[in-house]
Amino acid sequence: MSLKEQMETGKVYIEFGHASQEDKDYEQVIDAQRRRCKVLCYEYNKINPDDDARKKEILGELLGSAGKALWMEPPIHFAYGCNTHIGDHVYANFNLTVVDDGEVCIGDNVMFAPNVTISTTGHPVHPVFRDKGAQFSLPVRIGAHVWIGSNVVILPGVTIGENSVIGAGSVVTHDVPANSVAFGVPCRVVREITDEDLVFYRKGMKVNEDWDQ
Repeated sequence: MSLKEQMETGKVYIEFGHASQEDKDYEQVIDAQRRRCKVLCYEYNKINPDDDARKKEILGELLGSAGKALWMEPPIHFAYGCNTHIGDHVYANFNLTVVDDGEVCIGDNVMFAPNVTISTTGHPVHPVFRDKGAQFSLPVRIGAHVWIGSNVVILPGVTIGENSVIGAGSVVTHDVPANSVAFGVPCRVVREITDEDLVFYRKGMKVNEDWDQ
């Protein structure tokens, strides 16, 4: 199996030092992708806050696909950038980190609080593999209308269903179904989102009638 196939199918792989010419060529491809990503992230994080046009342009160059009305507060950090696909009307607060050696798909109207980390990549538990730099990458998928709280860590292979809320400080190790409130270390579903949440925005705190006026 080629390096590219290993990376794309969740197998254990080593990024460099392969014997076949095909893998050596692909090593050069991913090295160039990572370097380009670092340059674009550096430029984005240093840009004048008023230069919205250039920010949009950089995100279009950095990401695999970027929807309309995407807003990302700097600093941002990506491993590849080109492996991340983001929908429309997504907001990311300060210090979003995306280790996108594998594919990351983020739906429309998703909100990220500060200091969220998404990682598609991990390392085998046994040190024999890690000593040789081995790793694996599994896709992360976040459905539409999801809110991710501050300091959340989302681990490889996780899918978060649409409309769900992940509470601050959670470590998401397994899938979270749609329409759920989940939090904790490890993250667990606490309850479903219901029509009562249209009345109360927080326990005991009623939504004011003029909230959208």
